[in-house]
Amino acid sequence: MPEKRQIKGFLALTALALALFLIIFASGIIPRTRGLLVFILIGFVAQLVDGAIGMAYGVLSNSFLLSLGVPPAPASASIHTARIFTTFASGAAHLKLGNVNKWLLKKLVIPGIIGGIIGACLLYLAPVDFIRPVVSAYLIVIGAMIIVNAIKSRFRKTSEIRYIGLLGGIGGFVDFVGGGGWGPVITSTLIVRGHNPRLTVGSVSLAKFFVTIAQGAIFTLLLGLINWEIIVGLAVGGIIAAPFSAYLCKRLPVRALALLAGLMVVSLSVRNIYTLFV
Repeated sequence: MPEKRQIKGFLALTALALALFLIIFASGIIPRTRGLLVFILIGFVAQLVDGAIGMAYGVLSNSFLLSLGVPPAPASASIHTARIFTTFASGAAHLKLGNVNKWLLKKLVIPGIIGGIIGACLLYLAPVDFIRPVVSAYLIVIGAMIIVNAIKSRFRKTSEIRYIGLLGGIGGFVDFVGGGGWGPVITSTLIVRGHNPRLTVGSVSLAKFFVTIAQGAIFTLLLGLINWEIIVGLAVGGIIAAPFSAYLCKRLPVRALALLAGLMVVSLSVRNIYTLFV
């Protein structure tokens, strides 16, 4: 038992150290060299958190990319293209470990694809100067949701949600508009309603793979915005982290990790809004 606690503490401190490095980097304290290594590190940290708690890859990645000056549309397009690879790796790992409820998976996929396509069209039509503060404000709300869910100690006992398809559609829509939100919207709602956390995280992660394929295709078709350095970096970092995060889904104290993710998202998004108006 003491050894397991030491391992958990070490992993948590490692995640915290990586997160602090990214925050310092994004704040401009160290030079902003947009090297491939930075994007790999962003992808690794985002996937490590996302695979363990079922949320935060998109919002973390998008928050950091916006902090680096990447416009909202290219940032979202790069994230969702990279996620084709990372969600496949994560979903396959969860499936192998028995973390997937196939009934829930089927209920989420098609509505999630439809919602994602609608979100892509909205992001394509909206002016960049308008969408950047809107996306940052949205990310603050999502980050706050993550923090609240991490702090809460009481969950409902009911295990039924009548409109899982609608939930999937909403998740797909807000995920694409903000570059993330699939996990916070769907995973949080299902767990709060009493669904098994392990099966929820695994099912939502695998469903995201199919949704991401459609999202990446529609955004590439509409905009043709491909930043391969960002995509390769996020994908490589995410693929490296995927098997570890699926394993940590069963091992780590997820509340601490969720709280850290929420604080990072809110901090970076507040900074993004501040720099827009100062």
